[in-house]
Amino acid sequence: MPELPEVETTRLGITPHILGHKIIDVVIRQRKLRWPIPRGLAQKLQGQTIQAVERRAKYLLLKIETGTLILHLGMSGSLRILPANTPAEKHDHFDLVFNNGLCLRLTDPRRFGAVLWSKEPVEQHKLIQHLGPEPLSEAFNANDLYSKSRGRKVSVKQFIMDGKVVVGVGNIYASEALFLAGIHPKKAAGKISAERYELLVSSIKKVLAAAIEQGGTTLRDFVGGDGKPGYFAQQLNVYGRTSEPCSTCGQPIKQLTLGQRSTYYCPNCQH
Repeated sequence: MPELPEVETTRLGITPHILGHKIIDVVIRQRKLRWPIPRGLAQKLQGQTIQAVERRAKYLLLKIETGTLILHLGMSGSLRILPANTPAEKHDHFDLVFNNGLCLRLTDPRRFGAVLWSKEPVEQHKLIQHLGPEPLSEAFNANDLYSKSRGRKVSVKQFIMDGKVVVGVGNIYASEALFLAGIHPKKAAGKISAERYELLVSSIKKVLAAAIEQGGTTLRDFVGGDGKPGYFAQQLNVYGRTSEPCSTCGQPIKQLTLGQRSTYYCPNCQH
């Protein structure tokens, strides 16, 4: 599943090609995604100019004068910039065609992605209004995280993956940040000190910033906005490395399941 760095990489990749350009056509080949593509969307978008390309959590927000187009890549989706006359393939469900001869194409084999519309301020949309702070913003800090964690018995890994606590810390990056912070993923969130949350917040920011800089993790289903995969997977310390030696101490990396998600950690370095 594309995580926040992959989505941010996509935003950076598509923005130069669509920002300030006019939508001249909207092609909907498959309306049944995670939620149905709204009826009448094409009429709302045609003739409108993209005024901003933003991201909130893993939602891409394409803003025009009359509202915001909300895009989500789901589990297997990707957005690409292509010549407008590029023939569509089986899983190419949605195109925005622009006046510069290019189109923005959503490809989604598993159809868990979304194409939605908000005429109200997007911050009020039901999928966005309850989201936690962005992890790379000043609003995400150790004091806030420590305060939210008090009395919580849930594991710290599940805690930082809760989108109401902080957005965009998906499975890969949660495992990597906890390794850098030296915190065992199964430890109860409410049992972690303020000092260790300082280190965890710093580690989350470091891991996500590095992933964005390097173009997102190379996942099987992810292709960047420029058609090239990311390369951060080569830098992973624990994720997907069960039984391989820890890069710090040499002990074998272990795997366990938390919240139905595979979790990777070093039993020597993380406690």
